[in-house]
Amino acid sequence: MLKQALADLDSKMQKVVDGFVRELATIRTGRASPAFVEDLLASYHGSSIPLKQLASISVPEARLIMVQPWDRFSLQSIEKAILKSDLGLNPSNDGNVIRVVIPPLSEERRKELAKLVLKKTEERRVNLRNLRRESIDKLRQLERKKEISQDQLESSVKKIQELTDSFVEKVNNIAQNKQKEIEEV
Repeated sequence: MLKQALADLDSKMQKVVDGFVRELATIRTGRASPAFVEDLLASYHGSSIPLKQLASISVPEARLIMVQPWDRFSLQSIEKAILKSDLGLNPSNDGNVIRVVIPPLSEERRKELAKLVLKKTEERRVNLRNLRRESIDKLRQLERKKEISQDQLESSVKKIQELTDSFVEKVNNIAQNKQKEIEEV
């Protein structure tokens, strides 16, 4: 029962970290990444569809994203979706492919992005700590009901703390790497 509780907690914490990685991938750095545009919604036959379902998205160069629609009729709506996004990108449409040049970040924008990364990092740390607290509370309830002993509770709390510390460390390392990416000129 205790092993299962730890395994469940591990799984939940891993989901928090995975979500954090996906979230940080959408934060623009000086380098091009398909993640910047793949989830933008474009109007296609009256429906809003993510770009990754309408086109092939590639990064042939460090500062260039190429969006090649599978249906040429969707070119205009894809271009509009990129223009409407708050990413500050200017797509160029040659009739077959949309090219998006990623401009270098200004120093001011770098600072804003660094603050955003710190904010998102703290949110994820809080998520991890809340998961820790919930797990410990469940174990305390089991101990009160005499389903586990005081010693089992204490050893489990220690393991939960170690698990939490390792996941907080992962989040910190991921954030640190993103900070370095943002600071690169």
